[in-house]
Amino acid sequence: MPLTTSTAGPAYWEPLWAAGRRYRRLCEAEKRLMAEHLGPGGGRPALDVGSGDGSLARHLHHELGYRTTGVDCSPSALALAAAQDTGPGPAWRCADITTDDLSALPDAAYALVTCRLVYRWMDDKPGFLDRVRRLLAPGGTFWVVTGLAGRRTTTDPARRELGISPADAELLATGWSVVRTADLDVLRCYALRP
Repeated sequence: MPLTTSTAGPAYWEPLWAAGRRYRRLCEAEKRLMAEHLGPGGGRPALDVGSGDGSLARHLHHELGYRTTGVDCSPSALALAAAQDTGPGPAWRCADITTDDLSALPDAAYALVTCRLVYRWMDDKPGFLDRVRRLLAPGGTFWVVTGLAGRRTTTDPARRELGISPADAELLATGWSVVRTADLDVLRCYALRP
């Protein structure tokens, strides 16, 4: 049986970021949904998991007022994120959120944990969700933006199935006291509270 690279770890993501791969930018509709579902940060801590080039972390920090830390397993992504800072902004940490020691993060608990275009890549989704629950402060919000399989209009079957399956969507939404969703073209946004 051949060994495969985890799609949640640095061996998969670092070569993509280092080669110049870029991903979907935040749009105005997504920013409006965040303002509606997350509200003002008021200086509370936020953790952006899989922060990539840092666009979401910067939006949370500068526009919504959270004290944001962006964490990514790719040093190239974090270098790109840090290079775009023009003044005091988010903190950046290179870590694999699925395996690294969570106590090394700057805060013990977060009012907001975000996961944009990352959840589908988690190999152990239940384990990842358990780690997120441990990071959330009481009353906190887990904001997930993910594609849903079958929503893309394309003739390429591999691209059409990009996103999470109905079973993965059910797993994501199970065990929260509040589950709010909003659709954004091929994406679904989840605001989840313990």
